[in-house]
Amino acid sequence: MIIADFNEACMIASALAVAIGWRLIRRRQIAAHRRAMLTAAALALAFFLSYALHTLLVGDTSFGGPAAWLMPYLIFLQIHTVLATVAGVMGIITIRWALRKEFAKHRRIAPWTASLWFVAAATGLMVYLMLYVIFPPGPVTNMFKALGH
Repeated sequence: MIIADFNEACMIASALAVAIGWRLIRRRQIAAHRRAMLTAAALALAFFLSYALHTLLVGDTSFGGPAAWLMPYLIFLQIHTVLATVAGVMGIITIRWALRKEFAKHRRIAPWTASLWFVAAATGLMVYLMLYVIFPPGPVTNMFKALGH
């Protein structure tokens, strides 16, 4: 569960850094905005790498709550997965445009990217709470074991 705690902390800290960065750019503090957004990207990357490595090497924790909560959990999980993937790709595009100084494009996409990232972080928090806090975690299923059966 330590890895899950680390992952969730990275996701929430990333969203907070995006919020700070958004506020900084509205105040025209460009250098501070850039630092906040690159920090947010680094935290999101740390989350993704940690999650991917843990899933590959250890496995995924299955939902351990009551059957009546399985469908709401799966809905939050799917919404989170789609939004985080879309926001991640948009984040790469947004950062790339900023680094290339294509600020007109950057300004058009950045609010959408940030908004999606906030929702992805919120749904990710809900998944984390349902998987580790509200209900006891289920068993861990290793990807290689799952593929073998």
